[in-house]
Amino acid sequence: MEEKIWLSSPHMGGNELSYIQSAFDENWIAPLGPNVFGFEKDLEDYLGEDSHVACLSTGTGAIHLALVLAGVQRDDEVICQTFTFCGSSNPIAYVGARPVFVDSELDTWNMCPHHLEEAIKDRIKAGKKPKAVIIVHLYGMPAKIDEITSVCKKYGIFLIEDAAEALGSTYKGRACGTFGDISILSFNGNKIITTSGGGALVCRDKATKERAIFLATQARDTAPHYQHSEIGYNYRMSNIVAGIGRGQMEILNKHVNLRRKNNDFYTEIFSNISYIEVLKEPSIDYSSNHWLSVILFEKEDKVRSRENLRIFLQNFNIESRPLWKPMHLQPIYNDEKYYGDSNSSSLFERGLCLPSGSNLTENQLDRVKKAIDNWLS
Repeated sequence: MEEKIWLSSPHMGGNELSYIQSAFDENWIAPLGPNVFGFEKDLEDYLGEDSHVACLSTGTGAIHLALVLAGVQRDDEVICQTFTFCGSSNPIAYVGARPVFVDSELDTWNMCPHHLEEAIKDRIKAGKKPKAVIIVHLYGMPAKIDEITSVCKKYGIFLIEDAAEALGSTYKGRACGTFGDISILSFNGNKIITTSGGGALVCRDKATKERAIFLATQARDTAPHYQHSEIGYNYRMSNIVAGIGRGQMEILNKHVNLRRKNNDFYTEIFSNISYIEVLKEPSIDYSSNHWLSVILFEKEDKVRSRENLRIFLQNFNIESRPLWKPMHLQPIYNDEKYYGDSNSSSLFERGLCLPSGSNLTENQLDRVKKAIDNWLS
């Protein structure tokens, strides 16, 4: 069997090892050091908008810390986009709060502003004003950020922007990861750039960044001994991992362009297929990094279905994956509140993520095309 084609595998640029070697040469084998500070500065320069970045061990940890910084406590409610990975929602449980899930709109597949306001009004009426909102730019596609930020400001609710999949995406020319009261990034192995594992908090001011770093390093008080006056976390990124990130930042724009090119590749393949559409930007205001290229079946039958195509590709050793199963449909969240009209459920049933890595070769893309063409015929 031919070599497996992965959905989204790590893609190194070549200079990562030089930054790692410097960490060894200088003996900075710790959760601080020149690479950590350098990586944070690289991200701040890239994002702009007076961003202040704290690099952490995971994106999930970054959301947890964002909730802590937002003052979310036990029995509070946090509104979360239902169509997402559990890393967006599980940290709500870490702080003892309860998630309230909101459905997607069909232009970007992200949180619906109308259902968001419906949920806020209903929770206020019940005497449980939400403490925060978590939105996600799914698959790199920017959410309807103007409408969502307007709703959050109208009701005075803290906005956490999950840009884990959206580094390199923009809305009206502004980088995703700069719109929330706090934003988060992820550098997991399958992301647009990777540090093998890692994440970051993007803060709006230096004081919040310093507070985040304090909490991420076990909240150690200023003292010659180990003293702690509040609960902290072991969330700081290591200097070695940050070295990978510094090398990856050198090729971030290249990776974005390659993933966008992959999306054009699939758009061409399905251009004459009436029952399949490729997720594209709804207007020129949106620019997606197309972290993953995703297709949606307009209608399905026993032959023309996302599961049929997924299994067909699997037989050719080509990985594809259903869309995220909405959080309100997950067994662990069966009892939580949900506001929407089943858009996310329909997307899950009809959508498929296709190989999208920035390191796909021409030969691999040709294999994918031949397999899809074979299935279509």
